[in-house]
Amino acid sequence: MEATLSFSPENPPLSVIAAARIGGAALSADPALPPGSAPVLRFDSGEELRGSNTTLRYFGRCAAIPNFYKRDARESGQIDEWLEFSPIFLTGSEFESACAYVDSFLALRTFLVGYSLSIADIAIWSGLAGTGQRWESLRKSKKYRNLVRWYNSVASEYGDILNEVTAAYVGKRGLGKLPAANHRGADQGPSQVSKDTEVNKVVNSKESASSFEVDLPGAKVGEVCLRFAPEPSGYLHIGHSKAALLNQYFAQRYQGRLIIRFDDTNPSKESNEFVENLLKDIETLGIKYDAVTYTSDYFPQLMEMAENLIRKGKAYVDDTPREQMQKERMDGIESKCRNNTVEENLSLWKEMVAGSERGKQCCLRGKLDMQDPNKSLRDPVYYRCNLDPHHRIGSKYKVYPTYDFACPFVDAIEGVTHALRSSEYHDRNAQYHRILEDMGLRKVQIYEFSRLNMVYTLLSKRKLLWFVQNGKVDGWDDPRFPTVQGIVRRGLKIEALIQFILQQGASKNLNLMEWDKLWTINKKIIDPICPRHTAVLEEQRVILILTNGPEKPFVRIIPRHKKYEGAGKKATTFTNRIWLDYGDASSISEGEEVTLMDWGNAIIKEIKKENGKIIQLIGELNLEGSVKTTKLKLTWLPDSEELVRLSLVEFDYLIRKKKLEEGEDFLDNLNPCTRRETAALGDSNMRNLKRGEIVQLERKGYFRCDVPFLRPSKPIVLFAIPDGRQQASLN
Repeated sequence: MEATLSFSPENPPLSVIAAARIGGAALSADPALPPGSAPVLRFDSGEELRGSNTTLRYFGRCAAIPNFYKRDARESGQIDEWLEFSPIFLTGSEFESACAYVDSFLALRTFLVGYSLSIADIAIWSGLAGTGQRWESLRKSKKYRNLVRWYNSVASEYGDILNEVTAAYVGKRGLGKLPAANHRGADQGPSQVSKDTEVNKVVNSKESASSFEVDLPGAKVGEVCLRFAPEPSGYLHIGHSKAALLNQYFAQRYQGRLIIRFDDTNPSKESNEFVENLLKDIETLGIKYDAVTYTSDYFPQLMEMAENLIRKGKAYVDDTPREQMQKERMDGIESKCRNNTVEENLSLWKEMVAGSERGKQCCLRGKLDMQDPNKSLRDPVYYRCNLDPHHRIGSKYKVYPTYDFACPFVDAIEGVTHALRSSEYHDRNAQYHRILEDMGLRKVQIYEFSRLNMVYTLLSKRKLLWFVQNGKVDGWDDPRFPTVQGIVRRGLKIEALIQFILQQGASKNLNLMEWDKLWTINKKIIDPICPRHTAVLEEQRVILILTNGPEKPFVRIIPRHKKYEGAGKKATTFTNRIWLDYGDASSISEGEEVTLMDWGNAIIKEIKKENGKIIQLIGELNLEGSVKTTKLKLTWLPDSEELVRLSLVEFDYLIRKKKLEEGEDFLDNLNPCTRRETAALGDSNMRNLKRGEIVQLERKGYFRCDVPFLRPSKPIVLFAIPDGRQQASLN
């Protein structure tokens, strides 16, 4: 259906025009509407559609390009979110924050939504292009590599159309400033378009290496297979996240496969709960994988391989007590069982398999080299008895392989080409290769990367389990935990975590990272878009009576975020009795003029005290006063029954020491106070907050809603989100 798009020449809907052209719609443009008007799409039938996003969705639905807008409900909703976000690029002060946000989001993505181009990509692309020279200057820098890579990719695919549209409507100063007549655009020839496309492809190629910028040894495009192999004995934490994202990065870079494999070889520690939550965390990180497998899938083959090594004289059964065995390994002393005959070893192996009393005294060891300087090669343990039932296969087995034995075997069997391991395993790499050699299996390349360590943080699942079992935290998703669920529950956006980890890259250098850096990235993402609300501390508040205030309360509808329309609106009640925080009241002098935010100025006429404590302020409104002349800009709440109860929760680190030295017991360094709750009152709009929603309480900081409004007697629970400044101790 043919249509005419009318719009104000000062505000051309660049994304609508571009989407119509790319989607193959019949469209003529009429820049004839007055300034400030919303664009209007007029059909031959006389019917109309109004508004940029409305018309953009229309062209998305009727485009010849598959899935341009018509997706499932979830992806269509995600596209709508980006359409609401896109105008922020034209808000000068928010431009770079918006660029940083989209850059981090695109770290491991080709498109904004799903796996194909959508009108979301066109809207954000147009938002950037619409700023003119500002974006072009930034585009030439290396500041936002992922964003530039994506922008160039879209431009290379649809360069002729997009160049023509931007040439017509975008000048150096942005939308509405028409470029000079000789600007390259619709008039440029096919050779020039082709040349521009090739340049874009080169730029795209150079920029796509992200922050890792390293190569896997011997890797070939299309032939790489990697695996991320967590043990299901806890939830995914920030350290695992680096390994998971690094595996995905290389799998995508080399167009290879990624396997999620659960290393479930210790039934005493593992459970289905951990499997389910690890998969949930992997999905939260946006990890795309090709298969999910379990080491337990290979138990029959592993048992067969163990027996085969016994028959070849490359493994033996040892009944030496564990502590004595550890000492002998340290001292390079051969076990008395090392030279048992094959028959003796097979007999004891059967006892182990049966889980008999005799078998439980034994373990299976590889016969490698007890004098090797690398102690990992001094006859490592391959199998141990364990009578605990396995979370997947019950009590079928009484013996289980160690990680050192099972991992190289399954890597080789599953076709893994490159095993990514943190550098803490460096001394065991020789063992990995030697075991593969003894098994007669193909070689697997090992690539090392540094483990991600954080200050004041325990990443050992055994130690984290202690906090859970002893009731020191609420569970594995406690906001004080370094688990993905814990830090997300505290208010970290997953885009910030991904950006933070990508900045670390694939370096092999050991670093102790500060949490402040991660929370600073998070602040840059949430600040431009999170709604603003007001709260006062319940036990530290003072009433201000405005003698010339409104006799009857009245309500105004104001933005929840003055610079981001997508945050919505809120209702603010204005009365002649308002609450101030005691800290603000104590900083005011009699006769001082102050600014009441979102209202205007007031002059404080009298300060009433009892026993030296302020109990009441009396003042009068001076709405004609200039906010530029006042020193204090105060948040306030109306004295109203509509206010909602809040519980503001702050957290501290679980341990008191930045880094525990080897041999130090974490129990000796526990932080005695790690959680503090403060009662507060919030504006009535906060009763509509949903669990997980992030807000800024004016002049108090950022918070995530953990428990929304249920009933008046129960407070809304808000978790304080660090903003990147040094975390204050609760002690």
